[in-house]
Amino acid sequence: MNRAPALAVLLLCAFTVNVDTTIVNVTLPTLSTTLDASTRDLQWIVDAYTLTFAALVLAAGGLGDRFGRRRLLLIGLTIYFAGNLGASLSGSSGELIGWRALMGVGAAVIFPATLSTIVHLFSERSARAKAIGLWGATTGIAVALGPIVGGALLEASGWQAAFWMKLPLAAAAFALVVATVPESGDPARPRVDRIGLGLSTLGVFALVFTIIEAPEYGWLAARTLAGFAVAVAALGGFVAYERRATAPLLDVRLFRNPRFSAASAAITFSFFALFGFIFLITQYFQILRDYGALETGVRLLPVALSTGTAAVVGTILAVRIGNKAVVATGLALGAVMFAWTSQVDGSTSYLEIAAQMVVLGTAMGFTSAPATESIMGAVPAANAGVGSGVNDTTRELGGTLGVAVIGSVFASLYASGFDGATAGLPVGPASDSVGAAFAISDQLGGASGALLREVASAGFYDGLAAGCLVAAGVCAVGSLFVAALLPSRPADERAEDELAVPPAAAVSEV
Repeated sequence: MNRAPALAVLLLCAFTVNVDTTIVNVTLPTLSTTLDASTRDLQWIVDAYTLTFAALVLAAGGLGDRFGRRRLLLIGLTIYFAGNLGASLSGSSGELIGWRALMGVGAAVIFPATLSTIVHLFSERSARAKAIGLWGATTGIAVALGPIVGGALLEASGWQAAFWMKLPLAAAAFALVVATVPESGDPARPRVDRIGLGLSTLGVFALVFTIIEAPEYGWLAARTLAGFAVAVAALGGFVAYERRATAPLLDVRLFRNPRFSAASAAITFSFFALFGFIFLITQYFQILRDYGALETGVRLLPVALSTGTAAVVGTILAVRIGNKAVVATGLALGAVMFAWTSQVDGSTSYLEIAAQMVVLGTAMGFTSAPATESIMGAVPAANAGVGSGVNDTTRELGGTLGVAVIGSVFASLYASGFDGATAGLPVGPASDSVGAAFAISDQLGGASGALLREVASAGFYDGLAAGCLVAAGVCAVGSLFVAALLPSRPADERAEDELAVPPAAAVSEV
């Protein structure tokens, strides 16, 4: 079997899904005026995708194992196509939020099918690690390229183009999947674990929704605590039920294997820091440095290129010297980078920031792809969809938590900078948003406008420094955690390789 064409198509599918996680961000200022979207609407235009993606990805991975991964991949591409088509025709922010949620459903079905099919195609560890490295490089590059593509399309054709451009990608991927990707799944074809599907979806949905909403209502507000209580109850019930189920969606005993559990935690740590950083650095470029959408995207290229390179190199090194050393080094590099970035101010040159982004990309590549290789190597090939679902859930959970926590820290420090510093000035919403503060300062003009801009800038840099130090601390803790718990290699590498079902023995048609 020539596996290269199938791998290329799976990478195309992964790219299409991951570019969506950031492509819409640069369109938000335009959407606020063309669709009369409030700040709350803009938040949900971004988060609706993340919420449905995170809530359903584990369940979708399990369904792929049972009903066929290629079949689920084609269904997911169809849903994703429909979501983007509807989004491009939206006439209100409410409609766009709904279509973005549907896109997230499609992405949740597509993404675990790509990784689990790669595991099916590449049974030997070295070849599998290289393929997962390419998968990790593709997903990392897609996240970083989103603002570039979105910025270029926004300036050329308007915000709708950010959705139109994904239609031919999804259509081409559908045709190529039919032509090149073999079917695979669990040969035993166990019955669907409906209770497990329901509890896992409810638990992750409640957890991610509550994290998204907590900065708005307060982390100790009654509705926040109630949301976390629902999440804990549902996920606790899920674990209890799965331990007794004869055909569980997820064999929770996998978490006893540190190659699975510690690697999952490493991905959560890394995406916590990455998404929190992107949240802040995009504002820095567009507002403090006054770069346009495309200019901002282009300036994020060092992250994309270094992530792609490091993901491939990292998985090769993981096979040679062990996952522990590579993943712990990646998180340690992240800690160094965020501590360095906390010193950024108005006089920092772009070259210095670019160097920081190269370190960040290297850190992400050394962490995410080798950790994914560890997770997928610990899961039997028949359950690769569930393993991929866990991997993808940790990514989304970490990213969502990073934006919420780092965003809250930033907002608190930013707002405190206005205390008493602008007495007599019509601050209004300036203390909530640096973009609003700059807009008000332009309206005021003169000494008052200059003072407001100065206070807002100082508050932004205080918030940026604090947010980066939080991210640095998370990465440092993650590095120590991985160094202590993640095994360097499988207990028996030969046994791990035998977990993968050779392509000829897999289900040819489920």
